[in-house]
Amino acid sequence: MSESKTQVSRRDFLKKLASGSAVAATAVAAPGVAISVEKPKRYGMLIDTRRCVGCEACSVACKTENDVPLGETRSWVEFIEKGNFPNVSRSFLPRLCNQCEKPQCVSVCPTGATYKRPEDGIVVVDSDICIGCKYCLQACPYGMRFINTKTGTADKCDFCLHRVANGLVPSCVNTCQGKARIFGDLNDPESEISRLLATNTTTVLRPEMGTEPMVYYIDADHTDERDAARQGLYVRIETHRRQQKRV
Repeated sequence: MSESKTQVSRRDFLKKLASGSAVAATAVAAPGVAISVEKPKRYGMLIDTRRCVGCEACSVACKTENDVPLGETRSWVEFIEKGNFPNVSRSFLPRLCNQCEKPQCVSVCPTGATYKRPEDGIVVVDSDICIGCKYCLQACPYGMRFINTKTGTADKCDFCLHRVANGLVPSCVNTCQGKARIFGDLNDPESEISRLLATNTTTVLRPEMGTEPMVYYIDADHTDERDAARQGLYVRIETHRRQQKRV
């Protein structure tokens, strides 16, 4: 059996094992006695754009932490300028992988290299299995993926999984000067992110795509250039990445 098939099988085995354990736990409960089953972690991020100053320290920290090749980005900040003189404003919209609940990139991957971790919901890419076919790049409705020129495989933000696994927050969160980024367990009602989501109006990117993003925004400007043009409103959006057009 090839190495890639072995890895895929191992992952499937662990999923089945976890599922079987849950069934077994239910089976031993006494009749009529409710048992408390602890939910697995579901990591997400909340970005308060009111606190973002557009310094792009998060982008720099991400590239350094993850050795992102020159010209590519896992995380970036869009600058949105709009209005008609003298009523002109500038706002910032940090972007990163949305860690979707229903990720389209997973369903199109032919090798299983892209998958959602059952223990915390983070969508990752197994570079040992990825064949660089670019199906996931086409499937992502947010333009978050790229082919890493150093590895030849698909790459994207994974919440700095190597840091999270060691009890640390993602590098972009750690370096944010305005404390605009909050990372945590969405299934824990006592976590900071859960409390803020419960007390603030939030939005997500492209909700019409049905992917259910796990990256939320407070007071984000989702202005679309075409809608602005129809309103006779000046808008300029800078993505600060190779793909100049916003996705």
